Amino acid sequence: MKSSTEPIVVETRRGSPAGPVQWLGQFLLYGLFALAIGVFTQWPPYHPLGEDQALIKVSVARLGQPVGECRRLTDEELAKLPPNMRDPVQCPRERSPLSMEVNVNGARMLKRVAEPGGLSRDGAAAIYERLVVSAGEQRISVRFNDDVRPGARVYEREASVALAPGQVLVIDFDAEKGGIVLQ
Repeated sequence: MKSSTEPIVVETRRGSPAGPVQWLGQFLLYGLFALAIGVFTQWPPYHPLGEDQALIKVSVARLGQPVGECRRLTDEELAKLPPNMRDPVQCPRERSPLSMEVNVNGARMLKRVAEPGGLSRDGAAAIYERLVVSAGEQRISVRFNDDVRPGARVYEREASVALAPGQVLVIDFDAEKGGIVLQ
């Protein structure tokens, strides 16, 4: 038994430099790893659409119109407000939901209502959908509304589109381009 006064000697083993066997082992393991990655990038084959199919993507993200009209405050109402809150025009914060309907060759493919985001329902709403259709000539009809107030404009667009197999048609809304955009 060793006494407690003797120093404890710990032997550390220094690593020997990598020899040819270690280099060969590393080379083989990295090679197998690269081979596995290469195989799984090509197999199994992935086909997102059938040979005679096309894709319609509906992609709309937009801030809907306010749910009500703005109104001008009276002088008495303004006087009751703190000085930093005295805006003469008061508008509702809540926004309208987006509603969209897509018909292809007379059949309804999509009917969606997207509620605005945010705690006060004052954020943007978004509609994202993928519609798989057969390739060829398609008659597309789109209705879009971003305003729930009575008498608000409903955007409509009808078009005949020839879709090639594997083609992607995007339906979007751009007010600067006149409304519903097919691209």
